[in-house]
Amino acid sequence: MKKLFNHFDARAQLPGTDLHYYRLDKLAQYGDVSRLPFSIKVLLEALLRTCDGYEVMPADVEKLAAWNAAAPVKEELPFKPGRVILQDFTGVPAVVDLAALRSAMARLGGDPKKINPHVPVDLVIDHSVQVDQFGSRAALFFNLEREFVRNRERYEFLKWGKEAFQNFRVVPPGTGICH
Repeated sequence: MKKLFNHFDARAQLPGTDLHYYRLDKLAQYGDVSRLPFSIKVLLEALLRTCDGYEVMPADVEKLAAWNAAAPVKEELPFKPGRVILQDFTGVPAVVDLAALRSAMARLGGDPKKINPHVPVDLVIDHSVQVDQFGSRAALFFNLEREFVRNRERYEFLKWGKEAFQNFRVVPPGTGICH
């Protein structure tokens, strides 16, 4: 079970569920968080959610809550994402790297099944389908079918990865995009 941190008394439960979220308004004493750019709010929520007093300190949260575009700070902040989305061109090499790590672990006498992504990973295959046919209701199906024939080995490898690794999912072509 994942430990839930509640520095700043910002963790709240969604009524009628076991789901929790983190309230940025609880950080108002450190800065006007309502006026922060969305990207900074996302980073702030991630810091707040992972503030453990060890890797992510309360001072890290306070500094980011006080962020000011006119006075940039040149300090690094910890980044502990809760999920990673990979597009197929960057994701396939990442799966190759994980497979290589498993091979190395096995050669060294360790348990290769211990090699897994630390956080949930979704690999979205969204730039793969070539257009061979268009202008008909059957065109998408035809093009997807050709895609699987052309890249059979690639999809077999990704299917292996999906089944072999914990915290790893593959979104097949023709079902969505990630950008």
